[in-house]
This record gives sequence, structure tokens and C-alpha cells, in this order.
Amino acid sequence: MTKRHDFALTAELISLVERVVPEPELLPGLTPMTDDDYGRAAEDVLSGHGGGPFWVFAYGSLLWNPGFDFIASIPARAPGWHRAFCLEILRWRGSPEQPGLMLALDHGGACKGVAFELPPDRHAEQVGRLLRREVPFRRETKPFRWIRAWADGKPLRALTFYAGMHDDAIYTDLPIEIQARMLARAAGHGGTGAAYLHNTIAKLDEHGIHDSYLWRLQKLVAAEIRSMHQHL
Repeated sequence: MTKRHDFALTAELISLVERVVPEPELLPGLTPMTDDDYGRAAEDVLSGHGGGPFWVFAYGSLLWNPGFDFIASIPARAPGWHRAFCLEILRWRGSPEQPGLMLALDHGGACKGVAFELPPDRHAEQVGRLLRREVPFRRETKPFRWIRAWADGKPLRALTFYAGMHDDAIYTDLPIEIQARMLARAAGHGGTGAAYLHNTIAKLDEHGIHDSYLWRLQKLVAAEIRSMHQHL
């Protein structure tokens, strides 16, 4: 798989907004998950599997930093969902002073991504790794769900994270121009919003997937960064 397109949001532009941001103290209402919490969440996930191959649908950072083992990956399409930077974050790739945004799946449309198959004899282990990667804090809204996707013309049941999070306190619905403004400026101890966006579209491009929303967004983020550095 190779790069197919040139991006407006380049590594040079991203370097202009990179900065060291210390990990902030926990804000009120954020309760870290415990080992018992992760155990219960893993049981919940595994109880919904239903047998057969265990698939994970990746649409954002799992594409380029999965953090779990898999034995196969195939292009997949999830009808009824689309990518959206609709979760406001105050840590990791954002801060209380400059909130960032995280990708999630929102209702409507269709999302092209990649389905990863977990090793058949290690479901519990890999689900545990996924949960510890994706769910650092207790939430009122369940951050994972099983969805119907399609691959090679056949349906498959797949686990995904942060889909349909309208009831979550951090859900937001912003115009794309505001999203671009936030992503161009947000940074945290986990990196920048601009790099997060670039890594996602770059990996999608390697898989031959073109998301018109993200493509427009990366152009707007690039323009925002240029406007912040008028000498460019």
C-alpha cells in the first residue's frame, strides 16, 4: 500500500503547531477505570460476540496505531455511520485552555474503514488491550458497541468504539470551519489534533479510501495553520 494523494496538511505545517504540553491533573467528574472495571467491560464485550471470527472496525487512530494483535485485515464499510470530529477533549490531544476534538462515528451515511480479525484463541486478551487503550475513564455512555459492516460483499459483526455518542457529555456538533480552527490549535500530552488528522487520512489513503469530509477538513486545517504563521 502506498500514498496516492498529496495532502495540504503537510509534516512541515504540523511541526509548526507541535509543542510540549504536560499531562493535566484530572478534572472533576473524571474517574479512572480500575482493573475490576476493565474486567466487567471485557465480559460485556465478549458476551456480545456471538461466536465466529471476532472483528474490530477501525475508522480513526486504530488504523495507524491499533495497539492489539490481529491475524487479518480487510477493507470494510459500515452503513448508517460516518466519521465526525464530534467529541470534545480536554486532555491527550487537547487541553482545558485549548480543547481538541476526537473522531467518533456519528449516525447517518456510510463509513469506509478496515476490519481487523483478532486471534481466535486470544479474544479476552486482545479485548482487554483494546479497552485499556480506548477507555481510560468511567463513562455514563458505553463507549463501545457492535455494528453491522460489510466486507467482500458479505456482512460481518464488528466491535467498534465511540459510535453514536449523543448522550455523552463531550459530544458536540460543530461546523467544519470551527472543527478546523480547533484542530489547528489543539495539543496535549498525546500530541496535536493536526497530527491526529494527518495520520488518519494518510492511512486511509494507503488503503485506497477517500473520505471527502476529512479531505476538506485537512485543507481547512492547513489554511488555519498558515494563517497563524503569516510568513508561509
